[in-house]
Amino acid sequence: MKINQVKSLFNKSANVLLYFILFYPIASCSPSKYLNETNYQFKNPSGKPDYSNLNYWASHPWKTDAADNIPLSIQNKKEDSLVDVFFIHPTTYTDVKMSMGWNAEIDNEALNKKTDNSTILYQASVFNEHCRIFAPRYRQANLKAFYTMDKLEAEKAFDLAYEDLKAAFEYYLKYYNHGRPIIIASHSQGTLHAGRLLKEFFERKPLQKKLVCAYIIGLPVFQNYFMELQPCSDSTSTGCFVSWRTFKEGYIAPFIAKEKEVAYVTNPLTWTISEEFAPAKLNRGGILKNFNKVVPGVVSAQVHGNILWTSKPKFFGNIFLKTKNYHIADYNLFYMNIKENVTTRITSFLKK
Repeated sequence: MKINQVKSLFNKSANVLLYFILFYPIASCSPSKYLNETNYQFKNPSGKPDYSNLNYWASHPWKTDAADNIPLSIQNKKEDSLVDVFFIHPTTYTDVKMSMGWNAEIDNEALNKKTDNSTILYQASVFNEHCRIFAPRYRQANLKAFYTMDKLEAEKAFDLAYEDLKAAFEYYLKYYNHGRPIIIASHSQGTLHAGRLLKEFFERKPLQKKLVCAYIIGLPVFQNYFMELQPCSDSTSTGCFVSWRTFKEGYIAPFIAKEKEVAYVTNPLTWTISEEFAPAKLNRGGILKNFNKVVPGVVSAQVHGNILWTSKPKFFGNIFLKTKNYHIADYNLFYMNIKENVTTRITSFLKK
């Protein structure tokens, strides 16, 4: 996935702020409300992550962190941990002034808290019923890298971020994997890096046989990107990937309309790439601002061209939701469907 294939992902109007508040609360999650024993006050003179140190993992099996949380209404976690998840979080370095430069500082306390109380809690936690979760901190590129006309600086920023993630994955393989099945999961900027990781370490490599599934969500996966990896054909397929970008039904963003390549799109209510409409009754539940509240039937879903169309999310106050780009909630809107599908695919994989 080259930088020139990555388009603007966020509605630049004031609706984004409202959407952020309703769907993806970054700082509103009180640390005392959820499990979180992470150390945020570490300092790194070198600036480079050291993955032998737990401080450089947003989520790790050897510590209590935000990904360990389970919504109160579904307190049914099983401690089997049959599979490992390598989760690559999306962009949380959204500072328009780029106070840390093109790439985030690895030991920035405020940013690490922001990351954990948003994507690690609301996205990575979906995998915790049957999986050990490894989510590395990395020197992520600033959000501006997706928009800038300075493609050279953007490429350098993304390459540095990938350098960290590659090092984290190599450390994971050497010291933690021990032949266990793997799920690769990501969102947005994380998916840009996950695509590279899958091509470098899995595709046409022995490790491909250990791939349960890749949940590479929030950026397009064009049909010519992988040489061998294919989209999952149904809910039980393994060794494949799923991907989608979520928008309100009837809306096609200008940058989507300009795309000339065909992207694979999975419907997370049917787990197929069919354009068949999936009614909201198939939605097992999404998680919006209140992490502990599952909202059944929050949206319907239908594949439309390169994107996934959904109905307007159902929640108190949705009258104020004006944005039609639901990118931030790509995971949230289908939380329970993803959670159940992880179980299904692991069961299918282990039967082989």
